[in-house]
Amino acid sequence: MNILLAPDKFKGAFSAERVCELMASGIRKALPEANIVSCPIADGGDGFTEVLKLALAGEWVRCEVHDAIGRPVKARYALCGDTAVMEMSEASGIRHIPEDLRDIWRANTYGTGELMRHAIEKQGVRRIIMGIGGSVSNDAGCGMAAALGIQFFDYRGAVLRTTPKELMQCVTIDRSQAIALPEILVACDVDNALLGPHGAVEVYAPQKGASKADLKPLELLLERIVYVADGRETSIVPGAGAAGGLGFGLVQFCGASLISGFDLLAREIELTEKIRACDVVITGEGKLDEQTLRGKGPAGVARIAKQMGKEVAVIAGLVELANTELTDLFDHICELHDPSRSLEQTIEHGEPLLAKKAAELAVVLQRQSEVI
Repeated sequence: MNILLAPDKFKGAFSAERVCELMASGIRKALPEANIVSCPIADGGDGFTEVLKLALAGEWVRCEVHDAIGRPVKARYALCGDTAVMEMSEASGIRHIPEDLRDIWRANTYGTGELMRHAIEKQGVRRIIMGIGGSVSNDAGCGMAAALGIQFFDYRGAVLRTTPKELMQCVTIDRSQAIALPEILVACDVDNALLGPHGAVEVYAPQKGASKADLKPLELLLERIVYVADGRETSIVPGAGAAGGLGFGLVQFCGASLISGFDLLAREIELTEKIRACDVVITGEGKLDEQTLRGKGPAGVARIAKQMGKEVAVIAGLVELANTELTDLFDHICELHDPSRSLEQTIEHGEPLLAKKAAELAVVLQRQSEVI
């Protein structure tokens, strides 16, 4: 049996690469003769760079940039030939900012621009692939743009710092000092526009520390940036609202293309070809829920496999949807958690549970193939 392992990370527990290792160890105990190919996946969020670095035989490059509130922070990106693969969260992510220091009016994406600039000027890359999950800012990507040479001015002609607080005074944007940019592809796993009830502010700002009273002025700020940048058409592009409007900024100021994170990764790692060569695909993620059905990695894997008539199984830490909502995607659905223990205990014993579940699944798949 030729088995392809193509799981996403189990967020907060295992990287996608580690999930592959645990699945493979369980399957080998049950089916020693199985041919196992590991192909970790991601959809643009945390772990995206690590997965592509592994697939494209890249190497880590480290540099010092600024976090979302201006403090020095060590960041890294993967250099894969003439391509830099990076995540905005390395520089401007919420994970760097303790809850008591989060300030939606101060946080910005300047460090993300510094990361891009380092790859362009120090490594001479001809392409940047960026994942934009995990942000803590709401600056429409203006901080990123400033690090690349674009200037924002108030009515007196003074250069503004690109914090949301100061950008409220923006009346002019000057791109004349911007550096030359390579091709930029943005891995984006949400389809929110920049403005409105499903936009960056209403959906995501409260998760970043914005109060209810902050929401209207933050929306006005984004409307101002759209007006001054002449970016109305960009603001309605699906994904423009991702990462506090960084999706908008990357398109408007850098000419980037927003692409489904999973689709982009699948193309880069030749996932379709790997699925075609296998008999069975096993995918997985920490939690199967409504987001899975909206284009997350395991659903993407399943859809490709189904088109080829392949058997598809999924192992999840937790399943939050009725199985009838998933059976169109997956032939086998396995859950690590059960009512005999707490969720904390399931996470604590996740490694042996995952290996054991993979072994049990392998036996089922083998018996099924013998019947067929």
